Amino acid sequence: MAEDTEHQFWYNMRTGAVEQGLLSPSIDRVGPFSTFDEATHALDKLRSNSAKWAEDDATDDR
Repeated sequence: MAEDTEHQFWYNMRTGAVEQGLLSPSIDRVGPFSTFDEATHALDKLRSNSAKWAEDDATDDR
């Protein structure tokens, strides 16, 4: 089933703006997020995920 991208939110990495729907090229945006607020904190989520993955990789290398 296709997602309803028209009602989802995206964070534009180039402009720093939150967008509803697929307004900008995919290379510039991350998401989707369910709410405007979640998209506003996209960079925090990305940093958190990256730190967790790095920690998981370090654990796997032991």
